[in-house]
Amino acid sequence: MNLAVIGTGYVGLVSGVCFTLGGNHVICVDKDEDKIARLGQMKSPIYEPGIEALIEMNLKEGRLHFSSDLQESVRRSDIVILAVGTPSLPNGEADLQYIENAAADIGRAMEGYKIIMTKSTVPVGTNEKIRQIIAASTGYPFDIVSAPEFLREGSAIQDTLHPDRIIIGLDNPALEPVMRELHQGFTDNIVVTDIRSAEMIKYASNAFLATKISFINEIANICEKVGADVTEVAEGMGLDRRIGSSFLQAGIGYGGSCFPKDTKALIQIAGNVDYEFKLLKSVVEVNQGQRFMILAKLHESLGSLQGASIGIWGLAFKPNTDDVRESPAREIIEALVKEGAHVKVYDPIAADNFRQQYNHPLIHWCAVPEEAASGSDALCLLTDWAVFKDIDLHLLAAGMHKPILIDGRNVYSKEQIEGTGLEYYSVGRPRMGGLSGFSPSVAGAV
Repeated sequence: MNLAVIGTGYVGLVSGVCFTLGGNHVICVDKDEDKIARLGQMKSPIYEPGIEALIEMNLKEGRLHFSSDLQESVRRSDIVILAVGTPSLPNGEADLQYIENAAADIGRAMEGYKIIMTKSTVPVGTNEKIRQIIAASTGYPFDIVSAPEFLREGSAIQDTLHPDRIIIGLDNPALEPVMRELHQGFTDNIVVTDIRSAEMIKYASNAFLATKISFINEIANICEKVGADVTEVAEGMGLDRRIGSSFLQAGIGYGGSCFPKDTKALIQIAGNVDYEFKLLKSVVEVNQGQRFMILAKLHESLGSLQGASIGIWGLAFKPNTDDVRESPAREIIEALVKEGAHVKVYDPIAADNFRQQYNHPLIHWCAVPEEAASGSDALCLLTDWAVFKDIDLHLLAAGMHKPILIDGRNVYSKEQIEGTGLEYYSVGRPRMGGLSGFSPSVAGAV
């Protein structure tokens, strides 16, 4: 099949590249001509493991093309995939201007029948609006399909090629064989439903996963006060097949481009039909507050942060990505700077992206993780990159001004900490006090 993918962000680029592996010919389209030029040189605008190798292979084999000419790309394609951004407006609603503009452009470019497939995350009813916009711009026939994506940054290629399920929302049953053929080889678990239900499945899925994260973080906060260990609690919970172990890792909360945006959008979707989504509002509130437990533990261990030297490990919202959107690190570092702390930061991939969004004279950008820790009064681990797991903790403690480690992702075990001399705070586990091992829990401490 001949496909045009409108938008070369995470969803569009990964989807476009992966569809070529099924023998399809794909044109990835973007208005940003500099981005298209870089992609033509096999340079990905996003950090995603394996993406550049796939781009190079499919460019050389002639199945993949990049273009800024939407009109020509639509004309050459049987299926047009909408994968543009739908960022949050100040009130939490999804900003649909990009998808609406793209729909109008597609309508004006059509010179025959097309299937328009939406992979962008859009509120319920958006595909009907897309239909109206395209119909107002063309007299040619077309069909609309909703095929929301469920990829995770850092494992997006794997998630696209081997998904748990594929959701196809359509109102023309004749399209089902075409959609099954397009997704052939990815998975046999294809769920075909109506368009509005497909749109809702995406939001409901992300809202439920966000709820699991906020729930286990609330349990972690209680564990700190009663002396329990949330890692053992989560393990015991996860063995129940009705619950499962995924998304039960306590920490400083979720971030990124999906969960924060989609939870807020679903709250607004509910509000627009006069329903108050109380549970999801609490999920968002819990997540927002969870990241500030890092500050509470710093105050507990150091008192005033004025003039303190604080090391930060990790700026991306999760490992294996350079995405810093809604990263907990942003608010934590801003709070530290506001309190007059000197902040030394390190991230193996995301430092440049973070620095473009936020910089300050009190921030020192480090080239290696040890530099962020050396001479610091405390070190905060905010992203669980693999590189941090292999650090020699004895040398780490010896090089710090005060050997205080606040682990916001529960990376280290009791065995790794014992004997290092580190005063170790984690999330929802008993505090470990240097050479003495586990220390009794107290209210507000780990």
